[in-house]
Amino acid sequence: MDFRVTPTKLRDATVAVPGDKSISHRAVMLGSIAEGRTAVRGFLAGADCLATVAAMRAMGVTVAQPSATEMSIEGVGLRGLEAPPGDLDLGNSGTAMRLMAGLLAGQAFDTVLTGDASLSGRPMGRVIAPLTRMGAVIESDCDGTPPLQIRGGMRLHGIHYDLPVASAQVKSAVLLAGLYADGKTSVSEPAVTRDHTERMLRTMGVPVTATGARRIGLQGGQALTGCAIDVPGDLSSATFIILGTLLSQDADILIKKVGVNPTRTGVIDILKGMGADLRLENPRRLGDEPVADIRVKASRLQGGPVDPALVSLAIDEFPALFVAAAAASGETTFSGLAELRVKESDRIAAMADGLRRLGIDVEETPDGAVVRGGRFSGGEVDSFHDHRVAMSLAMAGTIADDMVTIRGIDNVQTSFPGFTECVAAMGADVQVV
Repeated sequence: MDFRVTPTKLRDATVAVPGDKSISHRAVMLGSIAEGRTAVRGFLAGADCLATVAAMRAMGVTVAQPSATEMSIEGVGLRGLEAPPGDLDLGNSGTAMRLMAGLLAGQAFDTVLTGDASLSGRPMGRVIAPLTRMGAVIESDCDGTPPLQIRGGMRLHGIHYDLPVASAQVKSAVLLAGLYADGKTSVSEPAVTRDHTERMLRTMGVPVTATGARRIGLQGGQALTGCAIDVPGDLSSATFIILGTLLSQDADILIKKVGVNPTRTGVIDILKGMGADLRLENPRRLGDEPVADIRVKASRLQGGPVDPALVSLAIDEFPALFVAAAAASGETTFSGLAELRVKESDRIAAMADGLRRLGIDVEETPDGAVVRGGRFSGGEVDSFHDHRVAMSLAMAGTIADDMVTIRGIDNVQTSFPGFTECVAAMGADVQVV
């Protein structure tokens, strides 16, 4: 499938975006190993999160879904999971595979984690290494990619692990394995990463310590208690709405009930630094997660160097930020983005290719790019089957000089079901063909 984007004038609107993908994954996993029922509202019914649901059901967890965004999970307790009848297919989700590796490393049974062609090429050595140090036995392809074969019945022991690269997925995998380990497990991260796992563990009754030098730890063997989880809108999805509004002629958009966890708001800081008219309204909390409505207005953006210290706080939003830079005045320099080369696509290369095809001057570097602002021409671009690349380029198409066709948009449903309907509410003409 492709997107066909016809340039249009956006209008004022109030919109909502689907639930947070990171929180939805964790709600299903932690609710499954908790004691008692976990009731989830605002669940992201995208392909990635539904793959996690299917995996937990295959291991004996009863998950009822009365509506697309509501879920009731009957937890089986820390040791209650059962051997699945076959491989667990996690589709396109790197989050699911890395977190599941930690969760399953301490089980009594063997498991095999597989995924689609894209996921099967993504590096898993970064999560295998610390889990192996804890006593897990995990086999992968020779280059450290899936499928992962996880041996059951291994006795895990707590460790301290210094993350070589900031990664919430690796941090979470180690902490989940730590629930099944003897003693204390802790992780130190070189830069702040999203802390949804720690917040949800605390909500479910597991004390998680946070000490100096970004060190997070927990004691093994603790029981989780089921609870109610209200999932806020995903800031990563809201970023595409923010981007389209900023690029517009004079639109004023309000995005309701978006998660604004401070470990995720780097994109807001970067855009404000570029001159974005953007503010948070009605701040509040859903459980332990901060939430706000986001008011954004059309703005004249100015390029400049992007602080590498903000990278870990905005890692999923850089495809959209590349488009913002392409529409800004002057030159924008991105660095410290090497992690983007091993996402669903090589996002640096994918965005550089797409923007060049739309007439933008982009110079790639090993860990980033230099983007020189200009006008978007029409044309045909390739998303490389990466949902964030596809949606970012779609927003560029709304102000292009002619129609833009974006190839390979099949994975947009993994994170933003209803994307075309949401942007249509603000006047964007994005058609699936």
